[in-house]
This record gives sequence, structure tokens and C-alpha cells, in this order.
Amino acid sequence: MNRKDEHVSLARAFHQKNKENDFDAVRLLHPSLVTARSEEIDLQTEFLGLQLSAPFFINAMTGGSEKTKKINHDLAIIARETDLMLATGSVSAALKDPSVIDSYTIVRQVNPTGLILGNMGAGRTCDDAKKIVDILQADALQIHLNVPQELVMPEGDREFHEWPENIQKTVQSLTVPVIVKEVGFGMTHETISQLQTLGVKAVDVSGRGGTSFSQIENARRPKRELHYLDDWGQSTVVSLLEAQNIPEMTLLASGGVRNAFDIFKALCLGAKAVGVSGTILDQLLRHGIEATIEMIEDWKKQLERLYLMTNKTTTADLIHNPVILTGAPKEWCETRGIDYKKLATRK
Repeated sequence: MNRKDEHVSLARAFHQKNKENDFDAVRLLHPSLVTARSEEIDLQTEFLGLQLSAPFFINAMTGGSEKTKKINHDLAIIARETDLMLATGSVSAALKDPSVIDSYTIVRQVNPTGLILGNMGAGRTCDDAKKIVDILQADALQIHLNVPQELVMPEGDREFHEWPENIQKTVQSLTVPVIVKEVGFGMTHETISQLQTLGVKAVDVSGRGGTSFSQIENARRPKRELHYLDDWGQSTVVSLLEAQNIPEMTLLASGGVRNAFDIFKALCLGAKAVGVSGTILDQLLRHGIEATIEMIEDWKKQLERLYLMTNKTTTADLIHNPVILTGAPKEWCETRGIDYKKLATRK
């Protein structure tokens, strides 16, 4: 089986729709008096010059085979019909094998005016980045970080020392925005600060809680001996908390996002927009395009309700919502010296 097809199959097999994660340890204060008007609610968000009509997007998933071409085709329809930004899976496969390039270009073909993000690994050069942007007519580029996945992957990379230089050169040379994202292992304050010194202006902290690529790659190993890495990394909530005191860094969040409430909580913790992969893929493959569009439109309505419920009218206002942490995120903050109490009293 093609490796990309294997990833999709295993991601589906491991997907747990209602799996508990650290979003469950985030609580919001309830204001009994609401002065905002429902007609004032505006879900739009903006970062690095990209204007999004809703504060969530379809995050990087797949490409590189006939089967994944069909998935990307369907995702592009969903993105077009819901006006969501869409990221492709890593386009590295098309650079290695031009015969699969149409499994990526299909997204621009189907959605000619939508916001499209290309994606590549940090092992790729700035020249590769330019090719990917040109191939997709991409509005921005994601550079993904996936050291644990590579090390568990039977045929994965084993050298990563060139990644910082590659990232720095790509940021300097591209004319479109660059977002550095994890692939479900989360980020620390130290990592984000280091990326900032390389010129990175936006990160997708993409934490543990959803699809585990260490689990997927271990399932492809004959002995499956690295199962203890299934839950490696920081959660999305913890990663957003780690990023609290890094000025002038745009935060995006993904990983373990199950519903509109998880999106809302991530926005309250500082994310400008929230990427969703596993939940959308599962809905698409189980129920089809129309049902997935319906779910996304319902999420927008739920978000409008949540904005109004907390007396906020814009996505930018959500950062002022008081947030109470319990359980593992609270313990993490106490251990790492993160001032979580100030989140509970902000206005």
C-alpha cells in the first residue's frame, strides 16, 4: 500500500471522535448579563495579511496518490463551499515524483479563488518552497516539524541539523507568509522563541490530543515496539499556554480539535485561527461531502452562539475571556512557572 494511503487508513482506524484531551480541562466564566447584540457577531480573523471569514480552517492532511487525490478533491469542494482556508498535505511527494503532482494541484483546480496553504517538511530547501508555492499558487506555506514521526517511521529521516537554516532561508526568500507547524507533538516556549530568532512570525503549535503520527508510524513497524511514544509531546492547550509570553508571534492551534467548543477555547487561549484535520476527515469519509459542509456550517453557528454567550462580538475580543484551568494543564503551568492565574481574571 502507498505510504500516504496507509497514513489515511491508520488515521481513520485510530480516530476516536469523543476522546478526552486537555481541552476538557479548560473552563470559561459565565457572564449573566450580555450587552452584545447577535447581529454584531463577526467570526472573521486575520493574520499575516490573510483574511479568513471564519476562525478555523482545514489543516494539512494528505496527497501523493490516486486515493488521496480524491480526498483532496473533496476537501477542496468543502473548503470552497464553506469559504474555509485549506492546507494540503506535504507536497514533498510531488517533488520526488512529479506523476503525483495532480493529487495536490487538484485543490487549486477545484477551488480557484480560495485561500490555499502549501506544506513541506523542514528538511526541504527554500528552492523547494518556491516550487511548491508556484505549483499550488499558494497564498502561504506551512513548514512542518515532525522529528518523532521521522524517527519512528521505518524509512524516515535521521538527520535534522539543517532544519533551522532551511527555515530561516525559506522565511527570508518567500514572498508569501510562512507558518511553522508541528504535526501533533506540540511546542514549548523555548522552541517558539528559537523559531522567532530564525525570523518566523507565525507558528501552528499543533499539539497532542488528536492524530498521533508516532502511533501511526509505529503501526507500520514489523515489531510495533515503539508504542510508548504514542502519546509523546505537549497537548495543544499546554502548547498555547507555553506561548503566552512571546510577543509579536502569531499563534495558530491544531491537534485534538473535536468540535466548535474546542475551537472557541483555543481562540480564548490566544490562537488567531484553529486548524482541524482528523474530525473533518472522519466526517468526510464516513458521511460524505454534504454532511461535512453541514457540520462546518453548524460549527459557525455554534461559534456565533459562544461569542454572544461570553459577551464578545469579534474573534479578537475572545482573548479577554477569563479562562480557568484544571487538571493536567494547571499542573503543567505550576511545574513550568507559567502564570495561569492571570488568565482567570483578565478583562
